[in-house]
Amino acid sequence: MSITYKSAGVNIDAGNDLVKKLKKKLPKIGGFGGIFPINRTRYNLVSSTDGVGTKLKLAFLLNKHDTVGIDLVAMNVNDLICVGAKPLFFLDYFACGKLNVDQAEQVINGIAKGCELSGSSLIGGETAEMPGFYKDGEYDLVGFSVGIIEKGKQINGKKIKFGDVVIGLPSSGPHSNGYSLIRKVFSDTELKRYSKQLIVPTKIYVKEVLAALSKFNSNEQNIVGIAHITGGSFYDKIERILPENIIAVIEKKAWKVPEIFKLVQEKGKILQDDIYRTLNMGIGMVLIVRPDAALQVKKFFKGAKAIGYIKKGNRGVEII
Repeated sequence: MSITYKSAGVNIDAGNDLVKKLKKKLPKIGGFGGIFPINRTRYNLVSSTDGVGTKLKLAFLLNKHDTVGIDLVAMNVNDLICVGAKPLFFLDYFACGKLNVDQAEQVINGIAKGCELSGSSLIGGETAEMPGFYKDGEYDLVGFSVGIIEKGKQINGKKIKFGDVVIGLPSSGPHSNGYSLIRKVFSDTELKRYSKQLIVPTKIYVKEVLAALSKFNSNEQNIVGIAHITGGSFYDKIERILPENIIAVIEKKAWKVPEIFKLVQEKGKILQDDIYRTLNMGIGMVLIVRPDAALQVKKFFKGAKAIGYIKKGNRGVEII
């Protein structure tokens, strides 16, 4: 029997339905970052909030807490750069049943490391101790990131058109998505066996993507869309930035899928549509680029691959 993300307890469709309902009252939500114009200046603030998800369960199992803070920062700042914003500062929320100072220090050191990697300042946070709410030794993490971008320079996908090229940037592993599925597929013994591939922190793309935007978008937009491949993976995250009547075609043979993803798919007997809507399959960030600049953009990023193209049709994503 095939395992799905939904059977593992995560209903992506329900989350999407909630966003659609909220957009009726809050039409500006739903992007990778919330935009707030600073009056009488030429800048917008961009904000993001996210957590680490059930990857924390793996940290508890392994008693390894020094990397999930990097994941926390990455999940936020990688969203900010999807609109072209430079991250400025970060705050965290650490909640537990009973505070373990050594454990919390490891987590926060990881957050500080993630901020360093993304060029952000860690300016504060909140530690909440809630007896009886969390199991002993367990905690939850949430982060909040704020960035800045010059008005008129944000990347929103509206300029994506027929003929553009999809460039994929390699991930460091599953990043911080799909762990409810991974934990459904693997036993605790197997999670420990594959822990090196599973606990590796989410890659932070900030510095290299901002450098690429500076190089390739200084005179005109050659990079016209950016998607962080997280919850909903290829289907939901790429579709989020597409204009109407545009299809992104992803060619799954264009890159080598790391073995850990193959193991999850094979052991869980997971269908293609489900696996590519749950895990990043080795691609953590997607850039949509003008064809004339595609080769140069691909060469700019270490390990980048041309993984697809844009065609006309009913708005969506096809994986072939």
